[in-house]
Amino acid sequence: MKSFHGKTLSWSIEAGAIEIKLHHAPCNEIGSAMLVELEAFAEAFEAASESSRALILYSGLTAGFSAGADLRELYRRSQGLSAADRVAGVRDFLLRIHRVLNTIDAAPLVTIAALHGVTFGGGLELALACDLIIADKTARFCFPELRLGLIPGFGGIPRLKRDIGNAVVRDMLLTGRSFNATKAQAAGLVSQVTAEGEALSVARMTAAQILKFDRGTTVAAKHFIKPIPHEELRREIEIFCEMFSRPAVEEGLRKFVESADAMPYLP
Repeated sequence: MKSFHGKTLSWSIEAGAIEIKLHHAPCNEIGSAMLVELEAFAEAFEAASESSRALILYSGLTAGFSAGADLRELYRRSQGLSAADRVAGVRDFLLRIHRVLNTIDAAPLVTIAALHGVTFGGGLELALACDLIIADKTARFCFPELRLGLIPGFGGIPRLKRDIGNAVVRDMLLTGRSFNATKAQAAGLVSQVTAEGEALSVARMTAAQILKFDRGTTVAAKHFIKPIPHEELRREIEIFCEMFSRPAVEEGLRKFVESADAMPYLP
């Protein structure tokens, strides 16, 4: 399959690079609809990667890259269920999204996230599965999950620990504060910061540079410098599920859903 256009995302192969565009309003919340289309991409990915050397992931929405998990859907789906059934449902979702992100993480090509605006929670976790993060100056990064009594559940903690120092990891997780692109670059999270609206263009130029190199050498180098923390990823799912069963989490989700703010996930 050379291209795909869905309700939440589209992808095509352009000049030797696979480009995935997220376009699920209002801010690319990752719920069941996007998960299904991400899974469809993951299934087609092996064949598509044979004719490609790079992957670029970006958003077509003004608001930003992604606000993270679709918390409104999560709350709706949990209503009327027993605690055990709520946890079983969220565990299934986490296992599925982890399989997708592990596929991107282990891809036999260079993966690039081109970011702008809001890159929070699950959106940041999606970006962290990529090899390189290129952000324009409007990008903001945050893990706000502790406000709901949770931790990131899409693999964010192990991948963040893999990529940057523990002091920054603790700051992001324990305070819930957002980082701008400049601070994210200084911490080692972002490889390049661009002018507003230029992240995708720079990502495409970076992909063109990657195409000049031997594919086998690139794959060997990536596997050496970017091990996937499988055991920690599995442990993260267990901790998230343990926390999700707590009444305080359901109350936090209820307050989020009932908030009158246009974007209550913002700090």
